[in-house]
Amino acid sequence: MQMGGYPEPDCQVTCLHTLGYPPAQGQGLHVTSVSWNTTGSVVACAYGRLDDGDWSTLKSFVCAWNLDRRGLSPRQPSAVVEVPSAVMCLAFHPTQPSHVAGGLYSGEVLVWDLSRPEDPLLWCTGLTDDTHTDPVYQVVWLPEPRHSHHFRVLSVATDGKVLLWQGVGAGQLQLTEGFALVVQQLPRNTKLKKPPRGETEVGTTAVAFSSFDPSLFVLGTEGGFPLKCSLAAEEAALTRMPSSVPLRAPAQFTFSPHGGPVYSVSCSPFHRNLFLSAGTDGHVHLYSMLQAQPLTSLRLSPKYLFAVRWSPVRPLVFAAASGEGDVQLFDLQKSSQKPTVSIKQTQDGSPVYCLEFNRQQTQLLAAGDAQGTVKVWQLSSEFTEQGPRETEDLEQLAEEVAT
Repeated sequence: MQMGGYPEPDCQVTCLHTLGYPPAQGQGLHVTSVSWNTTGSVVACAYGRLDDGDWSTLKSFVCAWNLDRRGLSPRQPSAVVEVPSAVMCLAFHPTQPSHVAGGLYSGEVLVWDLSRPEDPLLWCTGLTDDTHTDPVYQVVWLPEPRHSHHFRVLSVATDGKVLLWQGVGAGQLQLTEGFALVVQQLPRNTKLKKPPRGETEVGTTAVAFSSFDPSLFVLGTEGGFPLKCSLAAEEAALTRMPSSVPLRAPAQFTFSPHGGPVYSVSCSPFHRNLFLSAGTDGHVHLYSMLQAQPLTSLRLSPKYLFAVRWSPVRPLVFAAASGEGDVQLFDLQKSSQKPTVSIKQTQDGSPVYCLEFNRQQTQLLAAGDAQGTVKVWQLSSEFTEQGPRETEDLEQLAEEVAT
């Protein structure tokens, strides 16, 4: 109920913590990625650089803070790992609270154990022929099909490879399966701009897995078009890239493109056919897996959008991070056009690069920015409690035909 023009009190978002690691911030490093651990009490961030430049030998860091610990010191992380190349992405293990995977600018993939401060490195790909030759933009943990308590790391990079790694003895991540995206093998269901001459690989910049089908995933690409892909794809990839395992062609369907590279994709936890994408054109697209045209396209920023994530608890809520320093929260039950709340994360308007909802403590949202800061935002109950008709409204949204 609204009284006398005052905003509803339950619509507030408050900043709970402002975290940062001064040595990283002093070097001008950005927070490129954030991740919550499986208990929801630890937030980790990757320090690297997202602007143009060669950051392959830039000394960087992975830092973590335990928010439940008494005497939390916002500028003194509970764990700090030094890394010899810019860290582009991070993902905590789904069940091991101290294990975290990261992807580097150099193309390497590593797994650390943050409970071993003296010797945190568990596994790494090393620089073999199998290693990515371009920056790794996202890593994801996947359960093995036959042993659901065993996990592999999937990595995507702008070299066009999507790789699955298994930790083996002696600290080595070994390639177990791989995919390569080649222009000639893209499904031709959507008209795409011709790639530059001689370019055969499709650079991938983001990945999201379906919550309903463990083999189904969506890739974001440098060309701006999302791709629907399958881990079960059997066709061989037409590539000359060296690999110790046969590389396969995963793409099943091409979606109509954004006006520039896609930086982020997110599959709905509540509907098998819905996913979001965001990119350099400042738009968020809501797609159905069943058609190439987006159901809706929202222009959120005149600048880039770096991240988009569905809420884990509210089917019609998502958050987006903008190049203008905002975190925008959308509630599609309230408006399909404008954000319910726009939070100013950076005072100088420098970009917010990443954000993640906390699945355990669902009122928490972490976002990282170009100032090297992680802010933990506390969401009011309206962003965490489902409305009475919310799943029906989501169904209805998914059934709309793109106009």
